[in-house]
Amino acid sequence: MANPTPDDKPEPVSITPLLQRLAYPATAGVQVSAEEIAAAFALIFEDRISVIQTAALLTLLHSTGKDRESDVIAKCSHRMREAASKVEKSSLKSVVRARGKKEGLYRGGLCDIVGTGGDSHSTFNISTTASIIASPLLMMAKHGNRAQTSFSGSADVLTAISPVPPKITAVNAGNLPKVYEETNYAFLFAPNFHPGMMYANPVRRGLGIRTIFNLMGPLANPVDFALEARVVGVAYQSLGPVFAEALRLSGAKKALIVCGEEDMDEISCAGKTNCWRLSEYPNPAFKPSSEKEDEDESTSDDEAPPRTLVKLETFQLHPSDFGLPTHPLTDVYSRKMPKDNAAKLMSILRNELPRDDPILHFVLMNVAALLVTSGICESDTSNMGPGDDGKVITERGPGGGRWKEGVRRARWAIESGEALKCLERFIEVTNRL
Repeated sequence: MANPTPDDKPEPVSITPLLQRLAYPATAGVQVSAEEIAAAFALIFEDRISVIQTAALLTLLHSTGKDRESDVIAKCSHRMREAASKVEKSSLKSVVRARGKKEGLYRGGLCDIVGTGGDSHSTFNISTTASIIASPLLMMAKHGNRAQTSFSGSADVLTAISPVPPKITAVNAGNLPKVYEETNYAFLFAPNFHPGMMYANPVRRGLGIRTIFNLMGPLANPVDFALEARVVGVAYQSLGPVFAEALRLSGAKKALIVCGEEDMDEISCAGKTNCWRLSEYPNPAFKPSSEKEDEDESTSDDEAPPRTLVKLETFQLHPSDFGLPTHPLTDVYSRKMPKDNAAKLMSILRNELPRDDPILHFVLMNVAALLVTSGICESDTSNMGPGDDGKVITERGPGGGRWKEGVRRARWAIESGEALKCLERFIEVTNRL
């Protein structure tokens, strides 16, 4: 897309009244609402607010703590998704429905695993690796970007894969359904789907502080409308319930928010992890109009009671709940360049690491968490393919999850070579686009 000429630049808008009310809440007649803040973000994505006012807005939201309020995060993320390049919904849903395999309580929809970043631990690229390992079993839509606060972001590690990396810049809103016709895995490179962020990025870099954009990213997946389940890691404990509520307000029905006790945005391999889980359950007030309801709830009567309701549970997970030992975080630190992390990622996918490798255990727990959240581990039968012994582990742990079954399935994805095949198909498809 060509850059707009000066004549094309939209009319600027001043948000001075909003900034004044944020700066002086004690004298403001009316307190600033989440809707007003979100409306200002919509203007940022249209390049209609000056750099100075954008910086002032981000700074005031941070200093007042409003950027850590669930309704503000939810509504601003919604505006970010609205401004994203549009994926044709019916085409995407059609190809996902045809390709996704239902099992247990998993309905074959798209899934994501992502962290807010900023936890200062510089661990290995866990969520990126986990997203690939889960892809033989789940339809994955991994939303990510280059590093913001770490040495190696999700986009950095994928583009460092040797000898031929996936061409992540080739995947866009127009061809995403075609990608899913051939593979269960897709990486949604944020700049390709959020062109409006180009107006905010210079301000973010110039400020040098954490802003609400760090929190909006995990909720701004451009195919949010088709996401069935997700795992979101947050960088500090107080964000757990905030994100759970933001996800609920955004319409999520299957989500696990995790924060390691060390304030890490992944399930910790060193000890306990605090968890907030959103899960759906049948709504007793729902009365189907026929024996076979359309699976796409978006076609149902808006005034009718929803098919399912959502509940929130909180609990803690420990490596032992996955049947794994603990490892100190120093064993999984990775203050390395993307090419080093890419080599490690490929070693995992090629099943070259010992079964007791600390990084492998770290990855397996996070894959298992996504598999449990999706509902696939609720199946009492197992027929994943060659190498699957079919012995489902029905033992339940905290939150009622079959965490050990999640690890069993994650190990199969690696040891069968199916996870590697999914990545290779994604590489092949993207290099043909």
